[in-house]
Amino acid sequence: MANAALRRARVSPRAVCLFVAVLFASIGEVARTQVLAPQDQSVATARVTLTVGRSTVLTTDFDVTRIALTNPAIADAVVVEPREVLIDGKAAGTVTMILWGADRRVQYDVVVDPGVSALQQQLRALFPGEDINVQVNEEATTLSGRVSNTAIMLKAAEIAQITSSKTKVINLLQVPGGATSDQVMLQVRFAEVDRQALTEAGISFFTGPNGFKDWIVRVTPNSAAPTFNTIPGGTLSLGDLLNIFAFNTKYNVGALIRALQSRGLLQSLAEPNLIAYNGQEASFLAGGEIPIPIVSGGAIGAVSIQYKEFGVRLNFRPTVAGDVIRLRVRPEVSTLDFANGVTIAGFRIPALTTRRAETEIELRDGQSFAIAGLMNNISQDARNQIPGLASLPVIGLLFKNMSVRRERTELMVLITPHLVRPLDPDEVPSLPTDPSRFIRPGGNGLGDALQGGGGTVDAPTNPPTPPKKGSGQ
Repeated sequence: MANAALRRARVSPRAVCLFVAVLFASIGEVARTQVLAPQDQSVATARVTLTVGRSTVLTTDFDVTRIALTNPAIADAVVVEPREVLIDGKAAGTVTMILWGADRRVQYDVVVDPGVSALQQQLRALFPGEDINVQVNEEATTLSGRVSNTAIMLKAAEIAQITSSKTKVINLLQVPGGATSDQVMLQVRFAEVDRQALTEAGISFFTGPNGFKDWIVRVTPNSAAPTFNTIPGGTLSLGDLLNIFAFNTKYNVGALIRALQSRGLLQSLAEPNLIAYNGQEASFLAGGEIPIPIVSGGAIGAVSIQYKEFGVRLNFRPTVAGDVIRLRVRPEVSTLDFANGVTIAGFRIPALTTRRAETEIELRDGQSFAIAGLMNNISQDARNQIPGLASLPVIGLLFKNMSVRRERTELMVLITPHLVRPLDPDEVPSLPTDPSRFIRPGGNGLGDALQGGGGTVDAPTNPPTPPKKGSGQ
């Protein structure tokens, strides 16, 4: 029994050594596994690139046990084989994909490009050889690159606007010799000349209230005869002081001759100027507003007041395309016309004489264009005569009246765009005012309490004026 126990005790050191060797091997393996992870993490992040609507297969050198993506709406991935991952591009953007294996972890940047959109393919087909890039997002469609001329630049923007009607189109295409300024000043000139000529001729015979030898006669093809009161000592009323009046008190017979010529000339010139930024609309009004009463229905009959604008108005929107300025312009000049007005509920409402034009044109800097013109000729002849008597030879002219009216109106609207830049302080022109009507700063005038005088707070103080010779100072 004792010998058997001693043999078992002698075998124990070998087993112990074997056990220790296996234990150290296991510890080394564990240590080696723990070192590999930081080594993989220090490797630069790999990149996977694909386009929207396309797929790609990523092959790894280890078995993938788990996968994760930051935004599945941009890209999605699925493990199809232990060492193959299928990646699908859904929307433009960049996401992070992490793969886990049994003993490592790898990170990828998945970049999904928008690719060539249908709009860019259409523009390349229509304008071959032109460098046109299209970027589309939910808010705007941006065109960038360089084209050979202005016509292609504008046509590409129009096609993009029609194709992307729900988004805003930003045109960044450049052309050779493009303008450096994006601000446009528009000069508009309304020139109008109105000529009028009027000729009237006629004669009227009449007798006084007592008549002539028991005859009371009124022959008035031209105008009404004068009105008499009691005779003698009565009063005489004439309807038109421009008439030639003759009356014989002995025979109680008179004549009223109407011979009138009138000529009128009206010249009007309005020159509104306005500055606007490229692609932005600007408006300008120099005039006023007239109150117009509006009678509402119902038994109460309340009257409300609305205001109507009149004067010189200008609306325009410029688009600078290289060396060409495309304008959408709407100039208008309106004046009050009391002759054609109406009276409503005791209110005298004047009419409006309006000259308006609206169009789209293309001009270069400094060029002018007549966008509207009017040549209006009016001829009106009126003849009044007494039937029968007016047909008599020679004396028939005494029973006729003639009125001839001629009117000629000429109107032209000219526009001239200019590319402008802001003025430097030393380029600012003087204001159109009369300085003698204002109190000057400095001296003993108003504003001495301010540094540099009234209205010039940031200006240096005026140096003292040296005394004049012989003044005793």
